[in-house]
Amino acid sequence: MTKEIRLSKPNEKGLVSIEETLNQRKSVRDYKKASLSMEEVSQLLWSGSGKNLYRRTAPSAGTAYPLEIYLVAGEVEGLEPGVYHYSISKHSLERFKEQDVRNRLCRAALEQGMIERAPISMIIAADYDRTTGHYGQRGIRYVHMEAGHVGQNISLQAVALSMGTVMVGAFEDRQVKEILGIEEEPLYIIPVGKV
Repeated sequence: MTKEIRLSKPNEKGLVSIEETLNQRKSVRDYKKASLSMEEVSQLLWSGSGKNLYRRTAPSAGTAYPLEIYLVAGEVEGLEPGVYHYSISKHSLERFKEQDVRNRLCRAALEQGMIERAPISMIIAADYDRTTGHYGQRGIRYVHMEAGHVGQNISLQAVALSMGTVMVGAFEDRQVKEILGIEEEPLYIIPVGKV
């Protein structure tokens, strides 16, 4: 049985304006050698596609919500290294694998070293059927648009937390699925670390 790890309630009011985060947002591939806190991880996950006052922090065509977020944790205070699934409905993590897979994920991503060096990577993966079942082939476009929304939310939240990230799309899909142990199609690998 997978143990559920409850996450702290996300902050709904930050210290940095949206304008400041937009102005400071850039792709960052070098991170300080520093662990992240569970509160920081909670905030990053929630910002991607967590519950807000209305539905979610990112829009979804027809409220299909085809995306899942996976966390590859290596250096998080109070969290064992491994692969976790983010449960949006419960704002919690479920552990999939009990090993640090950052090195293997780096190799699957064409040796992009920042994936191995970052304390975490967030993987956005899609179940296309959730959207194409309603919209047909056009749903593929909607899934990709949603992935962009989620990725940008995470990127801006990272800036607000004095962190950096980069959106990685160059990787071997089959290898990433095997490393994570998932069925969905991976669209983004997003390493995150302090700057």
